[in-house]
Amino acid sequence: MLKGKTALVTGSTSGIGLGIAKALAAQGANIVMNGFGDVDGPRAEIAALGVQVAYHGADMSKPDEIAAMMTYAAGQFGRVDILVNNAGIQHVARVENFPPERWDAIIAINMSSAFHATRLALPAMQAAGWGRIINVASVHGLVASAEKSAYVAAKHGVVGLTKVTALENATSGVTCNAICPGWVLTSMVQKQLDAKVAAQGISNDEARNQLLREKEPSLQFTTPEELGALAVFFCSPAGNNVRGVAWNMDGGWAAQ
Repeated sequence: MLKGKTALVTGSTSGIGLGIAKALAAQGANIVMNGFGDVDGPRAEIAALGVQVAYHGADMSKPDEIAAMMTYAAGQFGRVDILVNNAGIQHVARVENFPPERWDAIIAINMSSAFHATRLALPAMQAAGWGRIINVASVHGLVASAEKSAYVAAKHGVVGLTKVTALENATSGVTCNAICPGWVLTSMVQKQLDAKVAAQGISNDEARNQLLREKEPSLQFTTPEELGALAVFFCSPAGNNVRGVAWNMDGGWAAQ
């Protein structure tokens, strides 16, 4: 379905981003990866799906590096047809104890990076008459949790950016939508589980059950594969008139 298209997925060397990149590659899209940590393994996984794969290690907190990444992607494949803004970090603390430098970093990577990549991707999409921008927000873009002020603020901002981008392109072939996952067992969530294990002296399984019971009625994690399937839907003909939604895959979290 996506053969001949190019998808740039930020934060795609692991977790949600990798799951989405693989799902798009399975539909024939060439992939531009971005992120830290192991690159060779994930890149090989995507290449095994029979598409071309490129990588750019832009630091998503730095606008000039984001611009270099977008230029690189265009140089490799002509243009970015599908932009998935997924890069994100987390820090947990009460507002009065929240380190200002962590606030700035979370806002930069979780929200501002989506703006910078979007503004740079839009002209080519508009000229081509087709484009898909998918912002990986969070259920925390819809509701709040204590001790996550920067993350919640950033994700609410991403949902707002999604709506504005969709409205500004509503009569074009360019759509913009947000995915709002609940708990996904990524390395970021595992760190929160590890903190529960350390603080309460419980097992990892007990920590997982406790985490899910607090928020997610389904008592199960959303998977990167499920999120990838939703991204593919947004890129399909069935998604042509899906514009500006914040689509939560959260096991009923926001329905409470």
